[in-house]
Amino acid sequence: MSFAIVCLVIAAILPIACATIAKWGLRDYDNRNPRAWLAAQTGHRARAVAAQANSWEAFPVFAAGVLVAMQSGASPLAVDLLAGFFVASRIAYVWLYVTDRATARSIVWTFGFLASLALYFAALW
Repeated sequence: MSFAIVCLVIAAILPIACATIAKWGLRDYDNRNPRAWLAAQTGHRARAVAAQANSWEAFPVFAAGVLVAMQSGASPLAVDLLAGFFVASRIAYVWLYVTDRATARSIVWTFGFLASLALYFAALW
């Protein structure tokens, strides 16, 4: 299995990790109505929920980019590097979001998005 595929799996799990951060350590979690409970959270828990939503939004662009790059004959090294950079930026993004560092979070988001876009063009290099 290539490193890029491992990165796909990590990126798919990352939103679930965000939800876990939002729920961690609370006893009043309502599993009968989890979306309403999550929507009522504040502070770092609310930011973790927002990071979860953004992680789901970022995943399809990244996943399609990896598959396009792999199918178009891009260098496996380039695909692996871009995929690794995306995952690293997303992990940093979640941490920055949860810890309320908005400007740095936006910069890191941009780097991750550019890595996703670069995957579509990796075969041209």
